[in-house]
Amino acid sequence: MSNVGRFEFILLLIVLIVGLELVARKLRLPPAAALVLGGIAIALMPGVPVIGIDPDLVLIVFLPPLLLAGAYFSVWHAFRKHLLGILQLAVGGVAFTTLAVAAATRWLIPSMPWAACAALGAIVAPPDAVAAKAVLKHVPLPERMTTLLEGESLLDDAASLVIYRFATLAVLTGSFRPVHAMVTFFFLALGGLVLGGVLAWVWIRLLTRVRDRILSITMTLLLPWVAYIGGEQVGVSGVITTVVAGLVLGWRQHDVFSADERLRWAAVWEVLVFVLESLVFVLIGISLHAIVLRHMGTAWVAQDVVLPVAGIVTVVLVSRFVWMLLTEGGRVAFLPRGRRPGWRGFSSFVAIMGWCGMRGVVSLAIVLALPPEMPNRDIMQIATFVVILVTVLVQGTTIGWVIRMTGGEPAHPRGQRHHLSVSQARALIARSQEHAMRQLAYAPDGQIVHSRLLEQYAYRAELAERFSHEQQALQGRKDAHYKALLATIDAGRAELLRLHRSGEIHDAVLHQLEHELDLQQMTAEGGLI
Repeated sequence: MSNVGRFEFILLLIVLIVGLELVARKLRLPPAAALVLGGIAIALMPGVPVIGIDPDLVLIVFLPPLLLAGAYFSVWHAFRKHLLGILQLAVGGVAFTTLAVAAATRWLIPSMPWAACAALGAIVAPPDAVAAKAVLKHVPLPERMTTLLEGESLLDDAASLVIYRFATLAVLTGSFRPVHAMVTFFFLALGGLVLGGVLAWVWIRLLTRVRDRILSITMTLLLPWVAYIGGEQVGVSGVITTVVAGLVLGWRQHDVFSADERLRWAAVWEVLVFVLESLVFVLIGISLHAIVLRHMGTAWVAQDVVLPVAGIVTVVLVSRFVWMLLTEGGRVAFLPRGRRPGWRGFSSFVAIMGWCGMRGVVSLAIVLALPPEMPNRDIMQIATFVVILVTVLVQGTTIGWVIRMTGGEPAHPRGQRHHLSVSQARALIARSQEHAMRQLAYAPDGQIVHSRLLEQYAYRAELAERFSHEQQALQGRKDAHYKALLATIDAGRAELLRLHRSGEIHDAVLHQLEHELDLQQMTAEGGLI
């Protein structure tokens, strides 16, 4: 297929993706499930071309923006509070699942090298942030569970990719030194942490000096690739570099971006991430088609693939429950007796967290990037696809039922700080804006000049009507009106950030109220033009 043909085929895939998304909304399916099923249907359609996919290109195109997006929108306060639990899942859970899958794969496929088994384990070990958020936004969960799931799916990508790289290197070179691997892992992680922080700091300084929204959005879109490629070129973890850069930029976004830039950037980024995520799901279906063609039908699949893949999927599901049981049991054992949850609360936590193990985009991107020299590469790709299919379709569509059956946890467990609601935070912001407006409403001689602004929309409507007839006479008052309005918005934004940074409101409340202030600011700035 020519390059023009490939481009046209990708455009056709994007059209099909839009249709699958609409079907998912109509049938109330998780979008990932519809895309997986759509990928299977596309793979089985007669006449579908076989597209050769460059493994290195897959990683560098898809992974950086998806990693930075997950980090940028992470809940920072909750992430920091539950960091130990997140690391237990993201690092310990990935390592445990990798070992379990490697041992099971070696037993089921004795001819497969240990390093290749470990590589497969690292590929299917990390739960996916995209799949988790797509499912969890429709089911209510306590804050601790949501934070653990989203934080785990953010950091476990880095852990699994590092393990995958070491295992792949061992397969290709035939040698592996555990001590050297552990030391290298430490320096890769530390170097990525430092480089990600430095890059984010440099980017923030540049963005504060670029006041053109097109350039600002373009620079932000470049950051994930700059971080990932820069980390790999320097010799540290490009994944950790990208994640750290996203975390820092997400934390400072409120100071860096104007209201117009933030709203436009969010829209651009949302479309980009949607297209990339969807394309990965579809591309794995096309890769499956190529695998079946290479083995001349389904006989090979039935004889040599079904049993090993079924065993691998079972181990992936069971190992997560075992790890949750061990880690949560250890945590509860060290709690004071008065703070320990009852058996119902403990079993509910283990059941829900164990069932929220949907795999997705990152696993797909890694398995597509397997080098051609990897032993049993086709089986590894099929196993990964089936793991994603089972977890997204089965777990993703039944997680709401599991939550209802187990009873979940109380919304505000004892000892957890209570956050202000949206209405409470809005009242405090409105009070700070009123205070700022009362200081600006009076001229130095004590005469009120913005009485109608204090009455909000009535005065603004009257001013707009008068301005249309007496533009020259009212230009000064019009400018003063919108400048005063901008001052009150700045006061409200400062109060909102104070509430967030002091931990009194959740990130979800921050984003909702900041969006409202951004819209107000765009309207006021438009009035000054």
